[in-house]
Amino acid sequence: MKLDRSSPENLFKTLSANPSAIIKTESQARQLHALIVKTRPSSSRPCLPTLLLSIYSNFNLLQESLSLFHSLPSPAPHKAWKSIVKCYASNGFFFESLRSFVQMLASGKCPDRNVFPSVLKSCTGLRDLRLGESVHGYVVRRGLECDLFTANALMNMYAKLQCLDDLNLFDEIPQRKKIDAPENVFRGTFELARDSKSIDREPRLDLTNRDGERRVGKCLKVDSVRKLFEMMPNRDMVTWNTVIGGNVQGGMHDEALEMVREMGNSNLKPNSFTLSSILPIFAEHVDILKGKEIHGYAIRHGFDKDVFIGSSLIDMYANCTLVEDSYQVFCSLDEKDDVSWNSIISGFVQNGRFDEGLKLFREMLAANQRPLPVSFSSIMPACAHLTTLHLGKQLHGHITRTGFVDNMYISSSLVDMYAKCGKIETARSVFDDMVACDSVSWTSMIMGYALQGHAHDAILLFEKMQMEGVKPNSVAYVAVLTACSHAGLIDEGWKHFTTMSQKYGISPGLEHYAAVADLFGRAGRLMEAYEFISNMPIKPTGSVWSTLLSACRVHKNVDLAEKVAIEMTKVDPENMGPYVLLSNMYSVAGRWKDALKLRIRMKKKGMRKTPACSWVEVKNKVHAFVSGDKSHPQYNQIEMALREISERLKLEGYVPGTSEALHDVDEEQKHDLFFAHSERIAIAFAIINTPAGTAIRVTKNLRVCVDCHTATKFISKVMGREIIVRDNNRYHHFKDGACSCGDYW
Repeated sequence: MKLDRSSPENLFKTLSANPSAIIKTESQARQLHALIVKTRPSSSRPCLPTLLLSIYSNFNLLQESLSLFHSLPSPAPHKAWKSIVKCYASNGFFFESLRSFVQMLASGKCPDRNVFPSVLKSCTGLRDLRLGESVHGYVVRRGLECDLFTANALMNMYAKLQCLDDLNLFDEIPQRKKIDAPENVFRGTFELARDSKSIDREPRLDLTNRDGERRVGKCLKVDSVRKLFEMMPNRDMVTWNTVIGGNVQGGMHDEALEMVREMGNSNLKPNSFTLSSILPIFAEHVDILKGKEIHGYAIRHGFDKDVFIGSSLIDMYANCTLVEDSYQVFCSLDEKDDVSWNSIISGFVQNGRFDEGLKLFREMLAANQRPLPVSFSSIMPACAHLTTLHLGKQLHGHITRTGFVDNMYISSSLVDMYAKCGKIETARSVFDDMVACDSVSWTSMIMGYALQGHAHDAILLFEKMQMEGVKPNSVAYVAVLTACSHAGLIDEGWKHFTTMSQKYGISPGLEHYAAVADLFGRAGRLMEAYEFISNMPIKPTGSVWSTLLSACRVHKNVDLAEKVAIEMTKVDPENMGPYVLLSNMYSVAGRWKDALKLRIRMKKKGMRKTPACSWVEVKNKVHAFVSGDKSHPQYNQIEMALREISERLKLEGYVPGTSEALHDVDEEQKHDLFFAHSERIAIAFAIINTPAGTAIRVTKNLRVCVDCHTATKFISKVMGREIIVRDNNRYHHFKDGACSCGDYW
């Protein structure tokens, strides 16, 4: 819509009284600017350029605002400074916003209530709590601490910065080298404005820790939000939502829900922002009933189409494993932004629906929705799980082209993806190129080494991480214990287990106990493992006992296996794992009657053995093979290839190990049964469908058996192929007749 230019003086008069009634679009703002330049209004309206600057600022038109501001005569009026401070902050130029504010003070202009929300927003954007506290002191000095908008901005700042360690805040600011000196000028400016009286009027905070360093505890920052809230004579919806969101972010869920009830008692109904703030509580606690209540409330009040509510509902349902409900919410949204796309993709991937997650990622790109850093972090685990290395490489290329390669979280995901796809050298290359590494990236690399049998590399990296001042978390200790277990480093593993609580105060969890039990079990020290599990301070789960049961099978200790199986069925009666493993052990020992009894019990309980399945990627497509399945269209070719490979292995000296066959049949039948194993079918399929010398990557859902392990070593030598097999326990890199595990797994 165009402005009525027939009577400029009347237009300017109306504009001075109520600009928002006339200027409703960016186009109209530019038309007004052109009219002012053309008509050169009389000196009776010198405020028009400043008013136009305010309008540009309200539309967040930074370049237009700056151009107009620099054209004003010096010194610029107070309203002009206010508009520039606001426009910089609204566009994310927080440093420039604060610099303009300091220049405003230096020019002798006194800030009013309309300036401080933008200044505090900039402190929050720069994640500088100390600077924000200085501004808070200046606000008190000006007597504006009870102003609604200023107090809301203060609460928002404390709420958003409560989870950050203020000793390291400045180091995390991307442009820290640029603003180091000016930042001190900002703080000095505000500190000079404070006096003892104003400091006494502020909420009192304990700003020192036991080392005498300045620190604000998370709960104290949440408390400061509450104190500001209680001091406010007037409160609006923003006020309530800020304090509710602060409690949620601080992990004070009960307090957040109580504030929602208090808000209702104040005759204010929760809006979409309120609901999207509290939905993560029910997602974290997997409280689907409460989550559905919120969903129902949103539908009744017309909030269900809101993109923020939609994204929160998608996350909530996905976290409660109801991914289909997540997808229904996603499809119901009229507009889908980057947050909603990322939420649904992450929901599918987190629930193991990797194919759907990858499909949705492609749909997002097709919808011209630019992926964000979190998009790549969400989808990367799907590529790692399916060992779809070509997709991972494509994503890596896209990440490089879009300039996200320096993002620490994306790089950590790349490290994890390459490690899980068996490309440990590439994973290390990405890791070494990272500008900064956190505990997640270190742990991903250590775990990658551990699962692929590079125990000494894992341990060296674990020690280097500590030398560089990065504190290992509980997952890092699981990684280093796993490395020690897979390499038989009993003393090294026990040292790390005993020092994790002494050195870093990390209490061992079930995964740590399972790793140590596995450490003893793999080394054949079965009774030590049994005693260790029996004396655990926390009740062992079936997964902890299963590590020992697997070790009993490897070391053929049937008597102990029976005791362990009994313990497993006590804590996890529905788990068929102990029945299957014990039945296999009876078969190996020739105790056919005992094996038959167990299988009859399993049948009566309705238990069925999980079928072995292997996946292999050929020509950018993943093919699945189930043990004994002959439905693949190329099965005849696969069978012929297996027969040919079998003959070549015999000439090389391979003798089938048939002792672990599960049926009382003759040796020739046992040999045929073993060549029906899913990973061998997958390997044969890859051999006949890829050029000679091409590496083969196979994923299996169960543990590789002893004979398949031996046969694959021979295949790698005879066929001249590198074969990477990832089972449910670890990675095996077969090359030139040897395996990276050193036959210790």
